[in-house]
Amino acid sequence: MKRPFLAGLALGLPFCTTAYAQSATPATRSFSAADFEQYAPRTALDMVEQIPGFSIQQSNNEQRGFGQADENVLINGKRISSKSTSARDALSRIPAQNVEKIELVDGASLDIPGLSGQVANITAKANGISGTWTHRQRYRESLKPGLIWFEVSANGQAGELGWTLSVNAEPGRGAASGRENILDGSGTLTEFRQESGRFLGEGGGVNGNLNWTPSNGHIANLNAEYEIWHPDELETSSVFAPDGTPLRETIFQFESEQWESELSGDYEFGLGPGRLKLIGLQRNEHSPNRAQFFGGDLDGQNVTNEVFQRTVDESESILRGEYSWSGKGGSDWQVSLEGALNTLDSEAAFFQSNSLDFVTPVALPNPTVRVEEQRAEAFITHGRALGKDVRLQVSLGGEQSEIMSDGANGQTRTFTRPKGSASLAWEVSDKLTLNGSVKREVGQLDFFDFVSNVDLNAGNNQIGNTDIVPDQRWKFALEAERDFGAWGAITAEIFYDDIEDLIDQVPIGAGEGPGNLDSASRYGLELEGTLKFDKLGWKGAQLEYEAFLQDTFLDDPVTGETRDFSFSTSTWYNLQLRYDVPNTNWAFGLNYENFQEEPLYRRNARIDFRQTNGFSWGFVEHKNIFGMTGTVYLANLLDTDERLRRLTYDPDRNGQIVRVEDRNRNFGNILTLRLKGSF
Repeated sequence: MKRPFLAGLALGLPFCTTAYAQSATPATRSFSAADFEQYAPRTALDMVEQIPGFSIQQSNNEQRGFGQADENVLINGKRISSKSTSARDALSRIPAQNVEKIELVDGASLDIPGLSGQVANITAKANGISGTWTHRQRYRESLKPGLIWFEVSANGQAGELGWTLSVNAEPGRGAASGRENILDGSGTLTEFRQESGRFLGEGGGVNGNLNWTPSNGHIANLNAEYEIWHPDELETSSVFAPDGTPLRETIFQFESEQWESELSGDYEFGLGPGRLKLIGLQRNEHSPNRAQFFGGDLDGQNVTNEVFQRTVDESESILRGEYSWSGKGGSDWQVSLEGALNTLDSEAAFFQSNSLDFVTPVALPNPTVRVEEQRAEAFITHGRALGKDVRLQVSLGGEQSEIMSDGANGQTRTFTRPKGSASLAWEVSDKLTLNGSVKREVGQLDFFDFVSNVDLNAGNNQIGNTDIVPDQRWKFALEAERDFGAWGAITAEIFYDDIEDLIDQVPIGAGEGPGNLDSASRYGLELEGTLKFDKLGWKGAQLEYEAFLQDTFLDDPVTGETRDFSFSTSTWYNLQLRYDVPNTNWAFGLNYENFQEEPLYRRNARIDFRQTNGFSWGFVEHKNIFGMTGTVYLANLLDTDERLRRLTYDPDRNGQIVRVEDRNRNFGNILTLRLKGSF
């Protein structure tokens, strides 16, 4: 699914933007610069986002090593050997004038394990010094504007050495206010609150890349990145009796000063009948957080003052080797080995008082925790043609991991897991391609699941679980891609996952926290496409549409009933209408998205969240303001509200409802100005 409008922008740089020799792969569709002329693209990202029936598959740095990397974008035939730099990051830093062509290829035709379906391969070459830049401003009600929001990227080529350098800054802004009603189990109002929340965040980073392509066919890349993020959250609440009499005031504050760094590189060269590629990565993150909740009655009684502090240090180290060679009949082979070390160190402290002036320490059951996983995996991958229009890729392997945690319930456990995939691509015609795949995957652990947490605002305290293990799943998918030429294109996928050890909320002692469930499953449909209106006489207009539907199943660990996964998306759809006015530099657009999320289930609570009217935004764009592109966005056109409803049961969800919290907040309109260009 594409990233929602309000999710923000990723930070980072392309790992490589200079062109080099690559293995030939059959393309299902090919695009040149002329195909995107009406959009006046400034970057490769602007071009890829306008490919009919294709969207970038988002990944993140929480994926399990490199072996399960699944972003469907290649640059010059290669995937990005970095976890902090996403495909969108990389493409946004390639000037459109450097793009020679874009091809959609079948994942099964590549020697990259696990890739299936449509993959965009961008061929780009740096000529001299070039770059891209973007500046934004965002304005929201009752908030200071986000003005320091920019990104500047430059790249160049000097003989055999290519380079890229990027600097960016990105603010975060959020605000919402409204009323929350508190009712008892019979539905009688016991009190209500007038609440206001605001979020301010300041962040930025720098990224640099070197790419060496000597004439002997060797290829080397080095990437370094450093980012900071300083969130600051404030929520105030005025509490009233049902008749409107003021009762008390509360304040919640959260702040942090986080930084993250990554150093990664790869080196590829010919060896014997094939090529050997060595990849290394070191990533570190430092996150000191402080949360405080305080308040009391208006007469000074019943004062609560609580502080929770936690400092977390995370690291990930990866070494990977890939040896690839070509066999008979156009087949290809790859053998890969990967080793990884992931660690988390957490140190927490809790303070409490019935005075606003000072707090005293409160003992935590496990304030200091270290979690460590050592992992090794091996794969062999083979791809070959089964006929003129059919290609198969099979990847078989496994991993062994040792998970160690210390603290009161610390232990060391060792696991061996089979992994692999098989994908089949059938080019039924020059307009229709079918892709089928089956995968056996092991999920990535979230080490925070091992660590207890005190939630001062929502009261959703968590007990860390040192017995947790990664989930395993069989994934089955069938995808169809249909090219309608001048009418556009559509891609549809149906999928089914059979899951072991799914991580969900479970009872732990007298409390609760993350734990493994024996079995679970899900199935669904994902659809994306583009409909162009030129043939209907509306030249320059198009409708992009996406839809995601799924149903999920697990046995509830509290009630024993079958239900959906906590907080899973059951439906999501997005419509984007864009009109590029012919023979002008103007473009207009309207966008609408909506979703339905399943409740979050806790031991004694059920929490529902939704947006009342969906979310809509519009834009006006001029594509040549002294050689730049200027865009004005106005978001939340339908003035939607955020609705949260929490049902509390006694003693757990098998009991009766004893409390209802019904909250409605409005976050107003959002105005964003953007100016971007290239050089």
